[in-house]
Amino acid sequence: MMACAGGALAQSRIKDIASVEGVRTNQLVGYGLVVGLNGTGDSLRNAPFTRQSLEGMTERLGVNIRGANANTKNTAAVLVTAELPPFATPGARIDVAVASLGDAKSLLGGTLIVTSLQGADGQVYAVAQGSVQTGSVSGSGGSGSSVTRGVPTAGRIASGATVEAETGFNLDGMAEVRLTLRNPDFTTAQRVAAAINQTYPGTALAENGSVIALRAPAQLGMAGFISRVENLPVAVDVPAKVIIDEVNGVIVMGEAVRVSTVAIAQGNLTISVQESPQVSQPAPFSQGQTAVVPQSDVTVEEELGREIRLVNGGTSLSTLVNGLNALGVSPRDMISILQAIKAAGALQAEIEVM
Repeated sequence: MMACAGGALAQSRIKDIASVEGVRTNQLVGYGLVVGLNGTGDSLRNAPFTRQSLEGMTERLGVNIRGANANTKNTAAVLVTAELPPFATPGARIDVAVASLGDAKSLLGGTLIVTSLQGADGQVYAVAQGSVQTGSVSGSGGSGSSVTRGVPTAGRIASGATVEAETGFNLDGMAEVRLTLRNPDFTTAQRVAAAINQTYPGTALAENGSVIALRAPAQLGMAGFISRVENLPVAVDVPAKVIIDEVNGVIVMGEAVRVSTVAIAQGNLTISVQESPQVSQPAPFSQGQTAVVPQSDVTVEEELGREIRLVNGGTSLSTLVNGLNALGVSPRDMISILQAIKAAGALQAEIEVM
């Protein structure tokens, strides 16, 4: 399979190729308990952290079960994760993911009790609670046979967490923001700055191949300025690169790939060995014995009609692809040919093997 990227001068919006530094999601994590399981939870003997959590939770509710022979399997310890969107305000709802920590068989039908979600700084930014939806199906028979579809030990709670605190990122109070290109390139960075300065003179400066600094005009706020900037079209420049996935036989080449003058020949040599054993049967009433006589047929076939193809210097990607297709080569043969052309110094591109 061969794929060709679009033209090197394709127009893209700035919002599709760059992001505003600091405007991002934040990962949250918490530890909690899922209760109400139908005997598919953690075994308290094998999961001491579940027992300790259950004892601590009941103590806070005024019930002391420490030292008691609690052997319930309706509770499971879980990790709760979520992503806090940028500019999320207190009271907003976000989705959470729930995954089992112990030996629970399924979280189907369980309810997550109040769980605080912390950021990397250790502060609590959200609180989660609700019914867990696993989207899986499982069943078992009396003989021990079972069928499972999906992963019953992991699930989600839609809008299951309430945001309690903001991240404190104040975009409106910033005098300068920076755009970061998702694919760093000096040419693209200069074009982004030029496109912005053409509409809003003196507001953009490309600091390097990845960062463009922005200063909002006096008549516009920072949010309004970014809203206008991110919709400006820019011609994105891409390097000459060939991506090869040898496992799946996939080749992806950019339009900027060029080749120097080179000759290519490709042929297939097939050697077949076929075993046809023969049985030697002695005559009746003789003293002979039945024997197996091996017989091997070896044939060699070489595919003809594959002449050397000449690819002229400065050839574009489309001509190179047509030339390889004219040879009738398979994707895996194309991988070997491209690597050989690169080794010969005739491929003006970087080869990246996955």
